[in-house]
Amino acid sequence: MSDVIEETEDQALPLDGWHREQGARMVSFAGYHMPIQYEGIIAEHLWTRAHAGLFDVSHMGQLTISGEGADCALEALLPGDIKGIAPGRIRYSLLLAENGGILDDLMVTRLPSGELYVVVNGATKYDDIAHMHEHLPEEVTLNRMDEHALLALQGPEAVTALVRILPGVEALTFMTSGAFDWNGVPMWISRSGYTGEDGFEISVPAERAVDLAERLTAEPEVKPIGLGARDSLRLEAGLPLYGHDLDPETTPIMADLGFALPKRRREEGGFPGAERILIEREQGPVQKRLGLLVEGRQPVREGALVLDADGNQVGRVTSGGFSPSLERPIAMAYLPPSLGPTVQVEQRGKIFQATVTPMPFVPHRYHR
Repeated sequence: MSDVIEETEDQALPLDGWHREQGARMVSFAGYHMPIQYEGIIAEHLWTRAHAGLFDVSHMGQLTISGEGADCALEALLPGDIKGIAPGRIRYSLLLAENGGILDDLMVTRLPSGELYVVVNGATKYDDIAHMHEHLPEEVTLNRMDEHALLALQGPEAVTALVRILPGVEALTFMTSGAFDWNGVPMWISRSGYTGEDGFEISVPAERAVDLAERLTAEPEVKPIGLGARDSLRLEAGLPLYGHDLDPETTPIMADLGFALPKRRREEGGFPGAERILIEREQGPVQKRLGLLVEGRQPVREGALVLDADGNQVGRVTSGGFSPSLERPIAMAYLPPSLGPTVQVEQRGKIFQATVTPMPFVPHRYHR
């Protein structure tokens, strides 16, 4: 396969004008104008935890992959059991470099037609597409769904609001999906998301995205939510963000994503970096993504150094912030797995005490 993808800067997404009308503060993110907040990050975060938040994630790449042997071809690039995905089921997986480093994390769904629907991160989508074009065989076709927007409705009351608009959506369970029709508008809806809460991701034709956003936010449970709260929610949920907690120097085992390596693929291998990844799985990685509860009120940020009791650098923070739910700072860091429970974090010459803790920081509430 061959294709040339040109990345452009600061494009306007289908909901750009709508966000501005809602009073959003817009920022540049992944080459697009995106809303970072409306009322304020903490208020939006807590609203989503209690009710339902509507996120615009249209910057993410939506793709379909089809053709003879498409699932086998994709298994040569990912460590997931792609051949075993049943129609309507979703798999979290990883696009891997030859050395086993992570190029992106993504979601793969099998559509009723047999095609594979793939959602990749916005900041990496052009690189992902180029990588797939280079490595997928000629008989496999990759299509970009540029004419579709992607909305995420997240929170414990998401289903309450959405079922009024789309009866039957309540039958979906976590990591399942289906086709729905809203007043003649075809939509593909998955019960998934990246906040740790129950919720849905909705792929909708771009020209109807504003209509859908208006209809959803007309429900009393739903408010528009920006990127700021999306980040704090996923951090509380212990979910890694590509380009921060995941990168080409990080393997799935280091990132504590071993669940993305199902038994068949571990036994058969055949994915990039398999030898290194399987040895790491057996022997343990030198460093692993771990959680930190930080003392005090000041958050530590990405790049802060983690020190052991003797003041030696043993790792670094990859994501950090203030947890609105826990009312304290939390962080993720790559550290030696054998490290003791208490560490120090150095940020701008200041030392903070922290405790290594399991993740998620806030329990997941997926509808299984």
